Amino acid sequence: MPQIVLTVQERKAHRAEAHHLSPVVMIGADGLTPAVLKETDAALNAHGLIKIRVLGDDRAARDAMYQQLADELNAAPIQHIGKLLVLWRPQPEKEREVDEDRMPGPREIKVIKNSKRGGQRPEVRMVRVLGNERLTPGGKIKRAKPRQTSVKKRQGD
Repeated sequence: MPQIVLTVQERKAHRAEAHHLSPVVMIGADGLTPAVLKETDAALNAHGLIKIRVLGDDRAARDAMYQQLADELNAAPIQHIGKLLVLWRPQPEKEREVDEDRMPGPREIKVIKNSKRGGQRPEVRMVRVLGNERLTPGGKIKRAKPRQTSVKKRQGD
């Protein structure tokens, strides 16, 4: 697969994002094994931007691994400093299932209660209202009553 080509500004931005990351994958003395490739692919799918630590001392071998990882995993090489390699690949979009039976969730509502005496601050509090509840004008929570169905509709069931 062809590797991703980034502009200098994009590469610079990814380097800045990767600065605080810890290595997610480590390549040991065995080099690039299928297991290492699989883990690197999984890490790129999960995170998008990853650091890899190579434990070998041969710089030419690290360069070869870096290019091989970028080529095989369709990732953009971001940075290679010493024994650390940084790769980036855009994360795939996750599909969300739409649940049509889903009811609305809880809402946070600010209730302001003015003081009976004129010069004092109003009392402000946050109230959590669930989907089957409503807030009265006085600031109290009332649970919704089940809707009544007509006698004719009940007989039809």
